Amino acid sequence: MAKAKPKRTDNPKLKLLGFNNLTKSLSFNIYDICYARTKQHQQEYIEYIDEAYNAERLTAILTEVARIIGANILNVARQDYDPQGASVTMLISEGHLDGLPTPGKKKDKVEKDSVVAHLDKSHITVHTYPETHPDNGISTFRADIDVSTCGKISPLKALNYLIKSFESDIVVMDYRVRGFTRNVRGMKHFIDHSVESIQDFLSAEIRNRYQMIDVNVYQEFIFHTKMRLKELDLDTYLFGEGASELPPREAKKIHENVNHEISEIFYGMNISR
Repeated sequence: MAKAKPKRTDNPKLKLLGFNNLTKSLSFNIYDICYARTKQHQQEYIEYIDEAYNAERLTAILTEVARIIGANILNVARQDYDPQGASVTMLISEGHLDGLPTPGKKKDKVEKDSVVAHLDKSHITVHTYPETHPDNGISTFRADIDVSTCGKISPLKALNYLIKSFESDIVVMDYRVRGFTRNVRGMKHFIDHSVESIQDFLSAEIRNRYQMIDVNVYQEFIFHTKMRLKELDLDTYLFGEGASELPPREAKKIHENVNHEISEIFYGMNISR
């Protein structure tokens, strides 16, 4: 007996004429907030961040992002900084490209030309910014991540993995589609996939943990989402000590300071107390 053809529940694929010239860019600002009361704890926090998110670890995260979105890695440049911070830039391309260098194989002229031809197409970058405040004990870690792709692949597939990789208190995301491509009849298409909000691409677990705000400009294919954790458990913000070790009055004051710091970053403005 012949099997019934399954019904499509998603949007039908768009038949394109040759290469898809749409550029899809996803930008992250990720913040981690910590309270380190003593100078020793502040220094230990910076050292911890530098170890946890050094260039080698960041390269591993971006390599997994490339795998998730279905991109080939063309080249990687990475750097750790003194006194702190790291950067990684990864050039990527969509799908399989003939002539790309094989790992461990000597590059010939054809292979080099193939790589150069794709330098301006797609990339993934990350830069980190750890810092401490010398007076109020607040320490912050910011990571800026950009995933820019051309063709059919979309960086939105890596959203959940990126957010979980950094376990952040605040996430600010911008997604934009630029350019246009054509179907086989020559008609321009300025977007090739359905998107109403970045939130639609987040897992239920992440949506339940975060408070979220959207600012979208649908006519320009610009989507903006800000997220902050709903719960503020002081134990998860103290570095080098626990909330039970502090006098209740001091614990309350630190809780207020941490919440104030998160609110200022989330709303992007100084907030008077």
